[in-house]
Amino acid sequence: MPTPIVQFGTSRFLQAHADLFISEALKKGEAPGPITIVQTTGSSERSGRLAALARPEGFPVIIRGIQEGETIDATQRVTSVARALSTAQNWSEIRAIIAEEAEILISNTGDTGYQVGDNDLITDIPLSFPGKLLLLLKARFDAARRPLTILPCELVSRNGDVLKALMLRLAAERMGNIAFIDWLDKDVVWANTLVDRIVSEPLEPAGAIAEPYALWAIENQSGLRLPCIHPCVKLVDDLTPYEKLKLHILNLGHTVLAELWLRQGRDQNGTVRKILADPGIAAHLDKIYQSEVIPAFAAKGLESEAADYVTATLERFRNPFLNHRLGDIANHHREKIERRIVDLLRWSPGVVMPELQAICDQ
Repeated sequence: MPTPIVQFGTSRFLQAHADLFISEALKKGEAPGPITIVQTTGSSERSGRLAALARPEGFPVIIRGIQEGETIDATQRVTSVARALSTAQNWSEIRAIIAEEAEILISNTGDTGYQVGDNDLITDIPLSFPGKLLLLLKARFDAARRPLTILPCELVSRNGDVLKALMLRLAAERMGNIAFIDWLDKDVVWANTLVDRIVSEPLEPAGAIAEPYALWAIENQSGLRLPCIHPCVKLVDDLTPYEKLKLHILNLGHTVLAELWLRQGRDQNGTVRKILADPGIAAHLDKIYQSEVIPAFAAKGLESEAADYVTATLERFRNPFLNHRLGDIANHHREKIERRIVDLLRWSPGVVMPELQAICDQ
């Protein structure tokens, strides 16, 4: 069966996000077709996962949490994956699929996914994801030169723009084919996307446990193809408000709680849910949201969006099934304060935010 969607990465996040959305959409005839999953690393422990991902009966995704005041604990079967291949074992087959079948590429390759080594293209199969992608796109260019939509899901701001610039530079430095570079620039759609869902645990050999909340925001541009029609997939004109909501409400809330946890020397095994069980802590966070954060968004014309996102965020924080450790959140704490709180102060200089300013001044 042809697979118009090719996914680079086997992460539990993608299983409970893109794979699940496309599975649900396929049942309604609202997706272009099934997925080929490509494992881009040589990790031997994932070989069993590949086989399990492509089983006809699918794999489970368990949704657990609170949504609109209701507790949810439900299992869904994801059946959108037709094939699961490895670049180490199935390179020729993957090249053919990209050249002949693919219409949409999805990637989620981790924090170091865009790093490229100096000698990356010396081997027939490059070590890095960008090196592999460059050769696969060259195979498509040579075979058909048909357009393509690429939807990177890495947690990088303007990820489509970043990946496009990297690929154009690599093509210029390591291939020098002007026609290929022009095709990459004009016929490949490099979409900027934002993903938002906490996927807390993997299931073996495949599957995941995730919270009910989910968002896949995709910035519109000419020629873009969506991977599916789904309530959690939003085609938007500008990603900036969604990036700001996530960064300055969800992420900021995590950092505020981590700051209180560190300052008060609380239980080393403390979690977001446990610390919010303290009425004083909960009231303090709510005060920051209501009197400082929401007014900052209101100054940008986003008051209702921020208020709704705060409500959803507090439900996510109180998820009874999720043990989100404050010790993990507190890693790189000063850098997170800079990105999540200081940047909010800069973004809304006319709004008075004494509690957040106090955290920055510590």
